[in-house]
Amino acid sequence: MRAIVQKVTKASVTIGERCTGAIEKGMCVLLGISTKDTEKEIEWMANKLVKLRIFDNPETGKPWDADLLQCKLGILVVSQFTLQCVLKGNKPDFHGAMRAEDSEKMYNKFCEVLRSKIPNSDTLVQEGEFGAFMQVHIQNDGPVTIPIDSPESLAVQKVKPNKQNKQQQNNKQQKNIQNKNNKQQDKDTDSTEKAVEAVAEDLEKKL
Repeated sequence: MRAIVQKVTKASVTIGERCTGAIEKGMCVLLGISTKDTEKEIEWMANKLVKLRIFDNPETGKPWDADLLQCKLGILVVSQFTLQCVLKGNKPDFHGAMRAEDSEKMYNKFCEVLRSKIPNSDTLVQEGEFGAFMQVHIQNDGPVTIPIDSPESLAVQKVKPNKQNKQQQNNKQQKNIQNKNNKQQDKDTDSTEKAVEAVAEDLEKKL
């Protein structure tokens, strides 16, 4: 899962003349969902966004010292499958993006999880419209733009082999070695027999 996070003074999404979501000061997130993403990536990314310290501390004024929850700011989330693009020469390839039907479910789930973490989410959490042709209006503050990728370790489960699995692997390796040795012995035997036959034929001819 990939997110492009922008600190904004305001941001909104319109479809034609209709506005689907708008915030004042806060965070605009473009979200790209990959074929490997699961609910683990949703939970990880939602936690990362609400805890991301890109705002000034409201009490001390210290920059880069406060998150959305501390500042009680809004977040606008827009689905963008093109973030999973790879270039093949000069042509974009989007095979890494989750197909639309599944991606929409993941996007809706992501917004649901995000709302559960933010008080007053009905007002503070705004969305684009999945699958629509949108105009995204972003007034970047700074500018501040931060790309975030979920860790690959969430998608790849590394299973450590237990002792029984290791023993099975060792037995398989030993069996393969024995089979190779047996095949080599058979080849050596065949070569010896052929050599003996050749010598016998030569003797018969001389006699």
